[in-house]
Amino acid sequence: MKMRIATTALIAIAMPFMAAASALTEQADSAYSADRFDEAAALYRKVMATEGVSAPLYYNLGNAEYRLGHPGQAILNYERALRLDPTFDEARQNLAFVNERITDRQGERGTFVGNALDAAANQASSDTWAWLALTAFVITCVLAGLYIFTTDVRMRKAGFFGGLCTLTVTALMIFFSSRAASIACDHTKAIVTAQSTILSTTPRQPRSRSEEAMLLHEGTSLRIVDSVRSVADSVPTMWLDVEIDNTHRAWVNARDVERVR
Repeated sequence: MKMRIATTALIAIAMPFMAAASALTEQADSAYSADRFDEAAALYRKVMATEGVSAPLYYNLGNAEYRLGHPGQAILNYERALRLDPTFDEARQNLAFVNERITDRQGERGTFVGNALDAAANQASSDTWAWLALTAFVITCVLAGLYIFTTDVRMRKAGFFGGLCTLTVTALMIFFSSRAASIACDHTKAIVTAQSTILSTTPRQPRSRSEEAMLLHEGTSLRIVDSVRSVADSVPTMWLDVEIDNTHRAWVNARDVERVR
């Protein structure tokens, strides 16, 4: 049975996924059902460490983190679930739900065309697009054979123009497969997991108000452009050059964010 965040004053989430659950997963599910969300989150993480990750596990962990009041971790885990399964509608719905309730409202990132293509590519996994491309290519070969080996004019026209259409579809499916794979392997997207963080104009802790770029809150998504390690008082710190939207870019302490992976 699947969980979903209900859009009511008191948010109720149903039982987690139960299919083929291990004993450890069942313990996590039981803890969640008993409203022991801290225990459930710890157990879901233990399942991932011992048995491997999956979209349902990330989804259930995201729900537990949301109930614990950690929207950043919830968003992070919903994003990871969608990386593994772009067709996971419940994860997408919960992600949209939590994103509507975080503090920061971001501007546009990327281009309209690029975002539209990414949205289209995310309708299926890279493997699914690849299988569709193979199917369209096989049909193209059949239609090419029809054009080459038949003498009937109408059949040859059907083979020629139909083959052109399916060849175009093949190229389009290959493009979406490549784009979906690129999205799934993108390591630049990150989520703010600290309650709040002050971004800096330079890769170091701001020393004055003039070096403070902006204040971001938990759950805000970022795109990592670059990174640099700085040393202050003999303590090395990793700073990330991040893009918040098309008009805002600054440095953030790496400890305050976590990559979607």
